Amino acid sequence: MKKIILIGRTGSGKTTLMQAINNLSKEYKKTQAIEYFDSVLDTPGEYIENKRYYNALIVSSYDCDVIGLVHDCTDEECIFPPNFAFIFAKPVIGIITKIDCANRNIHWSENCLKRAGAGNIFEISAMNGTGLNELKVFLA
Repeated sequence: MKKIILIGRTGSGKTTLMQAINNLSKEYKKTQAIEYFDSVLDTPGEYIENKRYYNALIVSSYDCDVIGLVHDCTDEECIFPPNFAFIFAKPVIGIITKIDCANRNIHWSENCLKRAGAGNIFEISAMNGTGLNELKVFLA
C-alpha cells in the first residue's frame, strides 16, 4: 500500500480517516504530534494552520508516496493557500470528509482542494464507509 500523509485543519477528520483506512475502532483523540500507523502519516491540524510549520509538513512528506489534503465539507473556510500542493514533489490528492453530515457543501470543498492543486478528489465518510474503498484502491 502507498504511504500517505494526511494534512488538514484541526477537526477535519484526519485521525478518524486514518482509523477507517486501517480498520481500527473509531475513537476521538487529539493528534498532538505526527503519528504513523501502517501506511498512514497523521499530522496535527496546527501544522497547516500555522505557516511556520509548513517545513515540517514538507520534511514529513519525504517518506510518503502520496500527499492527502483533507477538507471537512462542513467547513466554510479553505485553509489551503492557492497552489499549496506544488510545494511537494509528490502526487497530491484531495479528500473531502464528513460527506454524511446534513450541512455539507461538497462543491465548496472540491473547489477549495482544486485551487490548492489537488489532483484526484475523493469524497469520504469515515463513519459509514462511503467512498473509503475507492481511496483504498487508489492507495493499493
